[in-house]
Parts: sequence; structure tokens; C-alpha cells
Amino acid sequence: MMKILVTGGAGFIGSATIRLLISETNHQIINLDKLTYAGNLNSLDSVSNNPRYQFIKGDITDQHLVSKIFSQFQPDVIMHLAAESHVDRSIENPSDFITTNIVGTSTLLEVARSYWCNLPENKKSQFRFHHISTDEVYGSLSEKGFFTENNPYDPSSPYSASKASSDHLVRAWHKTFGLPVLITNCSNNYGSFQFPEKFIPLILFNAIKGKPIPIYGDGQQVRDWLYVDDHARALLAVVTSGVVGETYNIGGHNELTNLTVAHTICDLLDEIRPNLLKKISSYRNLITFVNDRPGHDERYAIDASKIKKELGWIPEESFNTGIRKTILWYLENELWCESVLEK
Repeated sequence: MMKILVTGGAGFIGSATIRLLISETNHQIINLDKLTYAGNLNSLDSVSNNPRYQFIKGDITDQHLVSKIFSQFQPDVIMHLAAESHVDRSIENPSDFITTNIVGTSTLLEVARSYWCNLPENKKSQFRFHHISTDEVYGSLSEKGFFTENNPYDPSSPYSASKASSDHLVRAWHKTFGLPVLITNCSNNYGSFQFPEKFIPLILFNAIKGKPIPIYGDGQQVRDWLYVDDHARALLAVVTSGVVGETYNIGGHNELTNLTVAHTICDLLDEIRPNLLKKISSYRNLITFVNDRPGHDERYAIDASKIKKELGWIPEESFNTGIRKTILWYLENELWCESVLEK
């Protein structure tokens, strides 16, 4: 049994990871989350009463609190998911992203380094600092090629620049101080419990309310879509079996244009929720093209062959299976979404 400190565990990916850790392992989990707009403890209702789970509300930039948690909980592993992650918000207010993603990560690294240096040798060799990041740090791809772990960084937005900075900090703490780190860079996630301002739930909720579905530019930007539960399984594989100092790219093998994603959701809603069709004939008719956002990357695509070869991980869900599960979950949990938006 390991003791795992998860930062940002009330967020979308963090909560999926904690649900997996509680249901499929015997590890003890402590969840440190600030509970910003994107954090919601309702996503952890299924594990909240488990004796192996504990929640602490707090900010990763609070060095005193973080040090206290390390001292009292004595973690074997850090899974660092706490981050500001919405590109549009980073364009409107970059400072929050700099504070949380860069300053917060440096705070965690320093506390972790001090803690790790004082561990007994057997514990010291087993300790891991797993930093969860994004493929957006690599910038934009042309029509061909894939992001590999060796791609140079070329971030376009304040969000991706802040995540690139935090990646560099994690690598520096490994190279300079020997801190045993792991880094993962993932493609776009989707699934249940995602904050409704994100692309897929935004399309879904605008559609079922009969509101315009906004698509940036011409909608031809390409993303690789990864079902969040597949991502959680990948993170568990990396933190338990990954090689210290290595980076692993995690992708869903689902390259689709934004417009194709919107069409897919609309077509499924035509089938599953046809109650608006007398007015609009198809949910596709709600699609509205809007001005593109600044610095919008054209294409992301992950080469996930390393994690498959070295750790045996492959995604279980195709986009077709995953998106149907996702839509059905949201339609069955509309009250959850309304409560999140009211925060």
C-alpha cells in the first residue's frame, strides 16, 4: 500500500484518478484542492466515505500548509494535477495561471525535495513526484506528424506557456537535486464530471437548451481526444511502473476536427434527445461559427507508442464509444451541471 498525495483531486482528471485509485487499488489517498470554480467535491461522492480517502481544502502555493501535509501524511507519491487549465481564461487573466501553475509547482517541488532528502534510504528510493501536464506545451502541428516525448516546446497561449514552465521546473529539480520525477503530457480529455465551459460539455448543454453552439473559426482545428478514465489508468501505470526522469505522452488515438466533434454530438442528440427537432430539424442547425481565439493551435496529435511499449497501456475507449457514454452521463446528471454553473 502506498500513500498518495493528489493535488487538484476535485478537478475533472484528478477526481477520475482518485475514483480509480480507491476502486482498483488499496492505496491511501489524500486530496489537496483549492476548490476553485472547476473543483467540485460532488465528483467524489462515491469515495468520500472511504476510510482510505481524505480531503484537505488548500492552495498549493501555501508552503506552510503543504509542508504540514507532507509532515503529517508522509506520502510515498505525489500526483500533481492542480492547475488552471482553460485556455480562454488564460487569455483573459494570465496571472492566475502563472501563480498556480508555475509558483504552485515550484512550491510543491521545494517542499517535496526537503521531505525526500530526509527520508530513510528505503523510502527515498521509492518516492515519486508525478507531474501531469498537457500536449499543448508542444505548440501546433502541421497536417502530418505526431508529438513525441522529444518534441521541442513551443507553447502558444498563457496556459500552455505556464504548463511548459512547470514541466521545465520539474525536470530541473530532477537534474539538479536528483528528485525522482515523472512527467506525462496528455491530449484533450473528455468524459463525466467535466466543467461545462469545456468544449464537449459546452456543445452538449447549449444544444439541449436550444442555444447557439459556438465553433471557433472554421472548426477545422484538430485535436486528439482521450477518455478521462483511460487517462486515469495511464497515470496509474506511469506512477507505479514508469522510469524515473522519463516523460510519457498519453493520447487517445482519436484525431478529429472540432467541427466533426460538434457534428458527432449533434447527431447523437438527434437520436437520444429528439425533443427539439420539430423546431430545428437537427441539432447541427445550432452550430454557429465565431471569431477564432488568439493563438489558436491548428493541430495536436500524440504518438503514444512509448507508454504502450514500455508500460503496456492503450486506451480502451474509441471516441464513438466514449462520447456516447459521456452524453448519456450528462443527460442523466443535468442537475449536477446546473449546480456547478451556479458556483
